[in-house]
Amino acid sequence: MSIPPRVLTVAGSDSGGGAGIQADLKTLLALGAHGMSVLTAVTAQNSLGVQGVWELPAEAVTAQFRAVADDIGLDAVKTGMLSSPELVRTVAGLLDGVGVPVVVDPVGVSKHGDTLLAAEALDSVRTLLLPTATVATPNLDEVEQLTGVRVTGESGMRAAAEAVLAYGPRWVLVKGGHLPGTGSAADLLFDGAEEHWFRAARNDNRHTHGTGCTLASAIAAELARGRAVPEAVGRAKAYVTGAIAGGFALGAGIGPVDHGWRNR
Repeated sequence: MSIPPRVLTVAGSDSGGGAGIQADLKTLLALGAHGMSVLTAVTAQNSLGVQGVWELPAEAVTAQFRAVADDIGLDAVKTGMLSSPELVRTVAGLLDGVGVPVVVDPVGVSKHGDTLLAAEALDSVRTLLLPTATVATPNLDEVEQLTGVRVTGESGMRAAAEAVLAYGPRWVLVKGGHLPGTGSAADLLFDGAEEHWFRAARNDNRHTHGTGCTLASAIAAELARGRAVPEAVGRAKAYVTGAIAGGFALGAGIGPVDHGWRNR
C-alpha cells in the first residue's frame, strides 16, 4: 500500500470546526494527505467569535510533536495559532533542522477580530519562527503587525513581501484578499528574486471563516508531494478559491468555507 503524504499541523482548536486544527485536517484529507496534529491551544469559538482561549503547556506541545515525528515521520509541517512567546520559542526549536517544508501562517487575529497572538510574542515570531519557514503566509493585517508596513493597494505588496523576507523565510506569500475596491483577490509570492502573482475572482460570500488556515494547509499538502513552491501555491489557491465560493451559513455569524466542495 502506498502511504499518502504525511503533514503535521501545529495549531489551535476551533470548536466551531471552521478554522484551526479542524480546518487543517479537513483540508489535508480533501487533498489526499494524511493529517496529524499538535494542539497548541483550545478555544471556545463559534460563528460569532472566540469566547475563550486555553493554552497548552510547552511540554505537552513538545510531547505531541516528538510522538508524531519520531514514529510516523513528516513530509511537511504547517504552523498556525501560537499565542505566547513560550509556545513560539518551543515550536521554532522543534522545527529547527526538521528537514521538510514548513509553512508558517503567522496567525494574529481571527476572522471576527479576536486577538490570537500576544503582543509580546511578535518578536519571537520575527526572529525565531519566520526563519524556519519555507513559505510564510501573512495577510495584510499580519504584515502590518509584524513589520509596520501598511498596504493600501497592490502596488505596495512587493514592499510588504520584502519586509517579511527580511526576517528569514525562503518565500513569502502576501495575501491581498483584504484589499478593498479590487475586482480580484490577488496574492503575491516572492523570494527576493522570483515574483509570482495569483489571482481569483472575488466571491460575493461573507462566509469565509478559516480561509487562511485552509490556504496554508493546502500549500503544505502540495509541498509534501514534492511540488515546487510556486506550483504548490497555485494549486492551493485554486482549492481555497473553490472553498470560499462554497462557504455556507452556520449559526448567527460568519460561516466557514467548504472544505469538501470538490466532492459535492
